Amino acid sequence: MASISSRIRKRSSKLKKTLLTSTLAFSLLVPVMAPQVSANSNEDLGYVDPSTGTPGGSGADTITYRIPANPDTGQPEIEAAKKGVITINGKHFRDANGNRVLDVYEDWRLPVEQRVADLVSKMTLAEKAGLMLINTHTPLADPEDGKYVKDDDRLLVANKMRYVIFRQTPTMDVIAKYTNQLQAIAEQSRLGIPVVVTSNPRNHASTDYTNNSEGSGLHTFWPGPLGFAAARDAEAVKEFGQIAAEEWRAAGIRKVYGYTADIATDPLWARIEDTFGEDPELASEMIYNVITGFQGEELGEDSVSITVKHFPGGGARDKGLDPHFPEGQFNPYPTEGSLLKYHIPPFEAAIKAGVASVMPYYAYPSNESADQGLPWYSEDQQFEEVGFTLNKGILDFLRNDLGFKGYVNSDTGAVGRNAWGAEHLSDAEKVAKAINAGTDIISGSSNPQPIIDAVNSGLLSEKVVDRSVTLLLTEMMNLGLFEDPYVDPEEALEVVANQESQVLADEAHLKSIVLLRNDKNILPLKDATIDKVKLYVELFTGGDAEAQSEGLKEQIKQHDSQIEIVDSLDEATHAFVWVKPAQSNWDNDPRITIGPETGIANVDRIVEIQKAVPTITAVNFISPWLIDQIEPNAAAVLATYGTKPEAIIDVIRGKFNPIGTLPFAIPANEEAVENEVGDVPSFAPEEYADYSYVNKSGDKYEYGFGLSYNQGKAVGKPDHAGQTGKPAHAGQQGKPADAGNPSK
Repeated sequence: MASISSRIRKRSSKLKKTLLTSTLAFSLLVPVMAPQVSANSNEDLGYVDPSTGTPGGSGADTITYRIPANPDTGQPEIEAAKKGVITINGKHFRDANGNRVLDVYEDWRLPVEQRVADLVSKMTLAEKAGLMLINTHTPLADPEDGKYVKDDDRLLVANKMRYVIFRQTPTMDVIAKYTNQLQAIAEQSRLGIPVVVTSNPRNHASTDYTNNSEGSGLHTFWPGPLGFAAARDAEAVKEFGQIAAEEWRAAGIRKVYGYTADIATDPLWARIEDTFGEDPELASEMIYNVITGFQGEELGEDSVSITVKHFPGGGARDKGLDPHFPEGQFNPYPTEGSLLKYHIPPFEAAIKAGVASVMPYYAYPSNESADQGLPWYSEDQQFEEVGFTLNKGILDFLRNDLGFKGYVNSDTGAVGRNAWGAEHLSDAEKVAKAINAGTDIISGSSNPQPIIDAVNSGLLSEKVVDRSVTLLLTEMMNLGLFEDPYVDPEEALEVVANQESQVLADEAHLKSIVLLRNDKNILPLKDATIDKVKLYVELFTGGDAEAQSEGLKEQIKQHDSQIEIVDSLDEATHAFVWVKPAQSNWDNDPRITIGPETGIANVDRIVEIQKAVPTITAVNFISPWLIDQIEPNAAAVLATYGTKPEAIIDVIRGKFNPIGTLPFAIPANEEAVENEVGDVPSFAPEEYADYSYVNKSGDKYEYGFGLSYNQGKAVGKPDHAGQTGKPAHAGQQGKPADAGNPSK
């Protein structure tokens, strides 16, 4: 198919913004031009003071002024809600500190390096310390008069923070109003430093993080990262990033806590859902493209910055245990050289793409590991056993050996209660160790005092603090936030209402589906035979499975009215069951069996349906589930990855020929999970030889396996079948040409 980006219509530049501050609607007026003092002066100065404007309505005490961009003169768009606008020789500048003088850091004509140095020189230690913190910021639950943020917001005002994490999923106009209010409060501060609003990925389903689904006014809905990996379409990932970045910018969210460059080497780890699978080469390609999609070729006013995580790779786990918890506080590398060979390559790709920031993981590298080829910490210790965020050797490797030039963002609490290996240190000692090691912004803390104390006690040099602050302010200026931090709520709704974007997302859903089995060519259910099909539908998942099953039936009816859905197996000629197990990282109980422990209360019912009628069984593989109970009796098996039900129906009906391949191998059984090697992919020579599941047709569900309707062996005998099916193409090669080849 044609490149997605070639089919996206060119969208116009920013729409005129129109809403008043106190009601979350900043009224963007035509520029108010102050008279120039002299036509012959080299620095003709004019000044617009918002306090001289007319109040915008009930409760409105501030007007936003807007000066449109002018490409001919280099004039960027300027918006001010609380401070004045300076005019010099026909060019306009925000008076960020309100002194009616054009300071160096306010002058967009100057190099960013010069502007940042000037601003750093003006900042107090308290302002620097506040800038070096990032934490969750939550809008008011019951906003009064449209105010989602208090004027005296503690994080922004008292603690002087400028990086915040937003985790809710309201409609886009609400997000835009909320981010505008954050910026208005920041603009009133002494130096007018803007806010960088950050979020976990927002365009996919998620078990533990920012979840999204389809709905009016919400972000476009795409398959999860594993679905992109299954489709093997790196260009589509870049185009997704470009579309998503436009949506994020329109809402005022300018930084992603993602994407995840970790390699899925331990099948028990609950965060595999966030990865691009187990192949370092494919994950590297995906990471490179999602970064250049969101950020562009370089960071600019149209960019959304990326924080790639979790350096140097979170997938090397011990029995799936996560370092959010003491039991999983270390990274084991039992295989010699596995760190550099399998886990580091996606981060190298991220650095090549110009990623703005890198997030290290909580864990420390275990000295029980095999030699990983890095310089040793000491004569008898390969690693300093402290968390990666506090680990100077690891962060020096990131900067000096890999050439990373951006800033390091700690994971939430990694310099606090999860500072593994440094638990005995005081708060000031922890932040000093992290910042001296190379961490620039500390996540999960709203208290600047430990940084101030570390400097005042001599544990931390203010010069080192200035290094971090310089990197953070450079990002802000490159994003254009010092000129125009505000957005238009109505434009945000228009951006996500663009049907072309969701059409492209729907194509990505289709491409992500993997066909694993197709006995007797039961699929596709084509128009010529569909009037003979009576389909029984059931969804197996946590929560109210019965209600969710009814919802799924309605979606199928609305999407394809030719399908006749029946309510009992006695009436059915076929069945479709969708199995959606789940495990949460916060359970601290790694498991990938399918049963009550993963939200599937009645596995016997699945088998009962499969034995009663030919059953199309879809499994949502957010983890590499053990399917040895529910796979053998299916007539057809599909793998999904946060996929829309409409896409599954289109594949079942033959409207799309499946092309997806497995982004990770599916383990054969619990013995295979017990024997697997936790720091290498399934296709690595060091891996357990009998790791992958083999179905009754002899097909191995290894990395890269996937069938289509015109290729591959599709024979098998479910328990209810009277005979073994033999499709016309039986005997052909059972896998796509690139199956099992990690380079594809």
